[in-house]
Amino acid sequence: MNHSSIEEKIAKTVPGMPILILNIVLMALAVFGIISAGIRIDAAGYAGPMDTILLVVPIVYLAAPAWMLLIGLKVLRPNEAYVLTLFGKYYGSLKGPGFFFVNPFAMAANPLKQNQWEAWALASAGSTKAKKTESGKSESGQYSSKISLKTLTLNNNKQKINDLLGNPIEIGIVVIWRVVNTAKAVFNVENYEEYLSTQSDSALRNIVRLYPYDIPGDDGEETSLRASAAEISEKIQEEIQSKADIAGLEIIDARITHLAYAPEIAAAMLQRQQASAIIDARAAIVNGAVGMVEQALAQLNEKEIVNLDEERKAAMVSNLLVVLCGNRDAQPIINSGTIY
Repeated sequence: MNHSSIEEKIAKTVPGMPILILNIVLMALAVFGIISAGIRIDAAGYAGPMDTILLVVPIVYLAAPAWMLLIGLKVLRPNEAYVLTLFGKYYGSLKGPGFFFVNPFAMAANPLKQNQWEAWALASAGSTKAKKTESGKSESGQYSSKISLKTLTLNNNKQKINDLLGNPIEIGIVVIWRVVNTAKAVFNVENYEEYLSTQSDSALRNIVRLYPYDIPGDDGEETSLRASAAEISEKIQEEIQSKADIAGLEIIDARITHLAYAPEIAAAMLQRQQASAIIDARAAIVNGAVGMVEQALAQLNEKEIVNLDEERKAAMVSNLLVVLCGNRDAQPIINSGTIY
């Protein structure tokens, strides 16, 4: 069965409650028949043809058909599904809350539960591989035969990846996803949770390598991991979705949860960021100071408060720039004489 031929279909079912009531009634009649046959045989001292029928038929029914009817009963809660196989072939998917009866020979398939049984077997044998497999357990620690259709969260571990400039960075993402095609999720991949985790790691590496962590002096037009987190997240989501289609999964959202330089270069990059910030701050201070000096000279000339020659204008400009651009508060010196 190739990937393109697997299409989800609804399994044939009948309401489960009538089958349950019918089975209970038949089981009660079978027990009554066995008791009646025993009383008749005890009274007559021998078993007649009718006694044999009343004894054998109920026993046969209780031994097999009664239990088969019970096995065929399925209960589903909201956002749960069964993927059923009949003698190795895909029988259909059972979705929607309710009480159903299906072919008793149809078996529910869930690769997560199968992998868990393998993990327990390996753990019993003392294998170290089981510890890695058991890390994929659900919150309850166990997987059932049902496929969850709920919206789930995949929070992968942080990865160390080189960005476009070759700088090692640490980045982590969270992926919001759900199963939309149960047949593809069960039959197209070995384990759809592990498959999604692997594809998320791969997509994250493919996207991160295309962009730098940060661009010095970025004005917002260039795309970087730090300044364009939303855009990068959308590209990561599209990349994961392109790989998850084969597994019948829908990627609802993918967001960056952690982004930082790797520890070995974090200190150096912090110094570079601090230097860039200091330069930008100084540039802003100088631009503002020049504007204030220009405004002061213009107002002095316009209101003719004092006439300054070029030499004294230069001294005034120098003093104002020192006051406005200095790291510390200026200490004024009062001149009680003339400036000429």
